[in-house]
Amino acid sequence: MLQIVPQMKIYLAVEPIDFRCGIESLGGICKNVLKKDPFSGYLFLFTNKSKIGIKVLVYDEQGFWLCYKRFSKGKLKWWPSNKQYLSNDIELNSVELQNLLMNINPKKQRHETFREFKV
Repeated sequence: MLQIVPQMKIYLAVEPIDFRCGIESLGGICKNVLKKDPFSGYLFLFTNKSKIGIKVLVYDEQGFWLCYKRFSKGKLKWWPSNKQYLSNDIELNSVELQNLLMNINPKKQRHETFREFKV
């Protein structure tokens, strides 16, 4: 079972990939482009040029998980570009990951205002 905990390191790869890539190719991208160890237990996120979905790669001490979410309606509303960030990856936290998987901009701060109502 794949479990995402708040302490988990989550890295989003900025450059789009070819979604035909499998575990070995994505592990190579983690190692050679992102300069991270694919066996580290970190969660790695990828998208393609058309931004129709997200691929997730993670190692859990027994083997690799490769998960793919394809959006049924539309494309990703947010994915960083190289123009925005100097590095090849961006670190996210678990809440930002949940927002991204729900196709919500994870970097946009949401502040809800609670009002007191008198009855």
